[in-house]
Order: sequence, then C-alpha cells, then structure tokens
Amino acid sequence: MASRQPITDSKIVMELIKTLVVRLVESLRLHPGLMAMFGFASGLASYVLVEGREEFAQAIATLMLVSWLLLVMEPWIRALFLKIFGVKLPTMVMRFGTQMVHQESLFFALPFFFAATTWNHAQAIFTGALAVSALISVIDPIYHGHLARRRSLYMVFHAMTLFAVLLVVLPLMLLINTEQSLILALAIALAFSLPSLGDVMPDGHWWRLPATILVLVALGAVLWQVRTLIPPAALELNGITLSQQVDREQRSPGVSLQSISEGELRESGLYAWTSVRAPRGLRENIHHVWIYNGEEVDRITLDIEGRGDTGYRAWTHKLNFPNEVIGDWQIRVLTDSGQLIGLTRFEVVPGAPSPSLAN
Repeated sequence: MASRQPITDSKIVMELIKTLVVRLVESLRLHPGLMAMFGFASGLASYVLVEGREEFAQAIATLMLVSWLLLVMEPWIRALFLKIFGVKLPTMVMRFGTQMVHQESLFFALPFFFAATTWNHAQAIFTGALAVSALISVIDPIYHGHLARRRSLYMVFHAMTLFAVLLVVLPLMLLINTEQSLILALAIALAFSLPSLGDVMPDGHWWRLPATILVLVALGAVLWQVRTLIPPAALELNGITLSQQVDREQRSPGVSLQSISEGELRESGLYAWTSVRAPRGLRENIHHVWIYNGEEVDRITLDIEGRGDTGYRAWTHKLNFPNEVIGDWQIRVLTDSGQLIGLTRFEVVPGAPSPSLAN
C-alpha cells in the first residue's frame, strides 16, 4: 500500500494541473481582451527594457525565440502532455497558445519598427501591415473566424510574424549587422513555413516537394527585391542635418539648412551629419546616397563600429557636384543591404543663398 500512495498523489497533482490549465485557457477564451492587453503590455515593456536597460536585451530576445521554438514543437508537446497527464491536450489550448505567441511577437517588434520607419517613404507600408497584423491577432472573430480557417493566408501571417520578430531579436542576440540579420531572418522564416506550405500543396504527387521549395525560393527572391521597404529594426536614426560647418571636437553640426545657393554649394560644399542609434551596439557600413532629380549621383560610405548610447555621430562632406545642380536633392542613409535608415531633402537655388532653419 505504501508504494501506491505516491502514485495516487501524483495523479491528483497532475489532474489539478490539468484542470488549472484548462480553466486558464477557458478564461482567456471568454475574455480575449485580457490576452490582448497582456500581449500589448508585455511587448511595450520589453521594448522599454531593451531601450533603457540594454543588458536585458539578449534575455528578452531569447525568451521570444523560446516561445517560437515551443510553437514549432507543438506535436512533441502534445505527445508529452498525453504521456504525463494521460489525456490529449485540448485543441483550443494550442490554438490560443499560437495566438498568444503571435501577439507577443508583434507587439514586441512593433515599437522597434515604429522607431525605425521613415514615414514619408514606402517603408510605412511594411510597418502598417505589421500594425494591422497585430490588430488582427487580438480580434478573435477575425483571427479564429477568418484567418485561421484559410490555411494559405494563415501561413503567410505566421511567416510574416516570425520574420518581423527575427529582424529584431537576431541583432540583439548575435550582434550581427542588418544585412546578415535580414538574410538569416528570411531563411529561417521561409524554412519554418515549409511544413505549412506543404499542407497547401496537393498531396500524392511527386512534384509536391520540389514545387513547395520553388515557391519558397521565389517568395524569398521577391522579399529580397523589396527589402528597401523593410525598416532596419535594429537601427534608429536620431537625426540627420545638412550644414556648411561641423564642429569636429563636439561632433555636432552647424546651422541646419533646407536650401542653399549654387554659388555657396560649389564654394564650400555640404556636410551631411547623421546620428544613428543601435540598442546593442553596431558594426556596420552605412551609406550617404546623394540623389539629384531622382538619379543617384554619389554614394559615400561610413564605417561605424562599437557602442553609442546617444547615437553614432558621423558625417560626410561632399565637394564635387555635377555641372547641373539647381533643383531638388535628397540624401538617403542606407545600410549595406539597401535598407533605408532615413532621408532628408534640400533645394539648390540660383543666385544668392537662402538658408533656412530646418524643423
């Protein structure tokens, strides 16, 4: 009898745990707003911790990846739950667990993309799509009633969410540059989409696997071509200033301008001063791309490395200009992968200079 008592107690404990888990999930199902508020609050808190206490960055990023790893291990988790508790894990538990991971990921990544997005650029489309996805993840009638029932759309939603969170956590964890993180995030997101995409393809045909891989390669190629629309979530442009002077000791620009005369431009050139912030430090080339009337006329590279709590302050000085300079100019700050960090515009006018303070 003595040897059977621990088994009985263990069964009671397991039954209690199972009851608590089911009740918790049922409570979340009846009050979906609680899960939405939790996802938003935890995502915002994670961003604040990364910004204010950078030593937490890797821990938070690791937790985000662990949540996705658990999601991928769903079949094994189901089997383990059955082995331990003797019952099948309720489908709604995994369904709401997946939804919570989506919410956590989107609300964690969104503040980084909001900070990195250049809103007067097409990047706003990508960040806007993430914001809409986050909204969908907290509206049960849309998430469960429409999105989850359409396998192909759900796969795209799933892959996009993973891709977005990887763009944030990979630089935080591995301290790699934006081009490396973009390639790695794209490869991982597409690889994890392979099983889901395979379910969409008709079964029983020899060409199913090659077709699935071909679709993923094509999707990856398309995403790489539109990478300029993806904000570099690990970087944030604190400021970009155009000036005719730079204080090299203070590493600060002179009077900001939006307009300059042709004579002054040719006589003293123009400084492009930028301050770029990275939550976990940076080792990367960035480029000042000078564009005149929509055409690139120059690309000047800056190599920045290390940590900068208030931003990496660096500048380029352009002295050589084409024969025709009067008109609209634009300077884009790009990563090696072509992702836009920020941009500014100025005008070259004929005759006397007309400098003005930038907003």
